[in-house]
Formats: sequence, structure tokens, C-alpha cells
Amino acid sequence: MTGKYFVHTFLYLFLTAMSINAQQVKDPNISELAERNQRAPESVFKKFRNAGMDPVEHQLTDIEREKLNNAFAILPPLHQKILKKHLHSISFMDNMPNTALTSPVETSDSVKMYNITFRAEILNQTISEWTTWKENTCYQKLTDSQYQVTIEAGNLDAIIYVLLHEATHVVDGVLNLTPHLNEKDVWEGSKDFTQNVWDKYNEPSENVINPLLDTVLFRSGKPIEVSYAPEVYKAIQKTPFVSLYSTASWFEDLAEALTIYHLTEKMKQPYKVVVLKNGIQEVLYEPSKNKRVKKRQNQLQIFYT
Repeated sequence: MTGKYFVHTFLYLFLTAMSINAQQVKDPNISELAERNQRAPESVFKKFRNAGMDPVEHQLTDIEREKLNNAFAILPPLHQKILKKHLHSISFMDNMPNTALTSPVETSDSVKMYNITFRAEILNQTISEWTTWKENTCYQKLTDSQYQVTIEAGNLDAIIYVLLHEATHVVDGVLNLTPHLNEKDVWEGSKDFTQNVWDKYNEPSENVINPLLDTVLFRSGKPIEVSYAPEVYKAIQKTPFVSLYSTASWFEDLAEALTIYHLTEKMKQPYKVVVLKNGIQEVLYEPSKNKRVKKRQNQLQIFYT
């Protein structure tokens, strides 16, 4: 074999192998979305620094990047379509105080673009672990408390839940599936999802909200004693809300409703809030079995067309 022939053969085999590897990528569009990972905009860093935090950019490992790929892959069709055009970037931070933040990004044209920044810690948590942690931020626990609140939501990666939720904010922001303030500070957008549930963006209708639910962290800003937990979940069972966080605003209501619907109905995952007293179940809340929640699910079909 001559040297020239060997070189030509080697190049042919190398290029063929590269071509085969490229064909093995399941969905180049999904991978492209995950590849939009970059440093968060300086405005996001500034928000946290002004709050006394010291956020640090997080570099994804190969395993973490694969988890992110998987999370993008399960998004509903409308999410996929909107993100391809309107997702500017995704970012991960260490020492970030909240779980995620979706922010508009200024561009040279009129196209709405968004960054989603995540707390990197969630890449090492399951949905059950992360949702249980978040739910318990609502409560103060005495050392001798008889009560415990847990969420049974399966063992999928927490990034799946959080990306679903935040990406829904992007879709909502682009399409105004709930009313948003325009440049003239006028609310515009669809009221289909909010009608008869919300009077204002952060004010549920009186016939919907329970006074006890108004005391919960996501509405009052303060945690309550965990002994109130049984009554809290008995109260939410009588509302159209899928979670305590969904009572914060109509933006969070839509994002939570879609996320839990997709996980339970499309991915067949559990989502159960369990209140234990001395280790024995006292209250169980499954939003997928709540008639008032199910009545609103027709409004979510737009995400699947």
C-alpha cells in the first residue's frame, strides 16, 4: 500500500465515521437548543449580587449536558416550535438563591427573546426530591412536629420539571396565552385560562381562593407552621389549582398546570402531595384527580397541536 493510497483511505474512513456519528444524533434540533447554554446575561448576575448573593457560572459536565438534552426532548410540540425561535440562551449558576429565572433579552429587532437561568444543583436531584424541598419552604417545623409533607413525583431528573415550567413562561410570553402588559402598560392577551379564576394577575377570584391559602408562602411571603398542612391541602382540593405555587399568579398557574399535566397525563408519572402525621398518611392531594383541575385541561391542548 502506497503512502498516498493510505492517506486517501484513512481520510475516507475518517469522514465516513464522522458522517455515521452525525446520523446517529436523535434530533439535531433538540441538541441545538441544549447547545444554547452560555453564561447568563450580566443583568441576571446583577440581580442576585444586589440581593447579597455571590452567583458563579456553572460549567456543565457531559452527564449534566445529557440530562439537559433529555429534558428538551420531552417538551410538548408548541414549546419546541417557540423555543427554536425565541430562546436566546440557557444558563446554569452555582450559589443561585432561587431555582430558575426566565428573563427577556434585549435584541436589535422586535423579536421577543429569552434567557432561562437555572440553579445547577437541580441537575443532581429527582423531581420528587426537588418538589418536596420546594413544598417544604412553605412551612416552619418545630423540633417535635408530628407532621411531614412529601411529594411523590417519580425518579425522573428535576431539570425535566423545571425546564417544562420555565419554557412554558417563554411560550406564554411570546403568545400571550395569559394577559401581559404591553409597552403602554395595558394588559393584553387571552383570558381563556384565567377567566373566572383570576381577577388580577396576582389576585385570584374570591369564589376560588380560600383564606387559608392566602397565608401560604407563595401568596403571603411568609412560611406557616407545618401543623396547618392538612387543612391547606384540604383547601386546595376545592380549587382549580394544581399546586400551592400556582396560586402565586396567573403566569405561575399556567406554567404549573401545564407541567403537572404533561408529567402525569403524557409521561404517566405520579404527582401526589402527602401529609403524614406521626408517619401515617392524613391527607393526600392528587391534582390529576381534582375535577376542577381537569375542567381546565382543555385550555392546555394548544400546547399539543
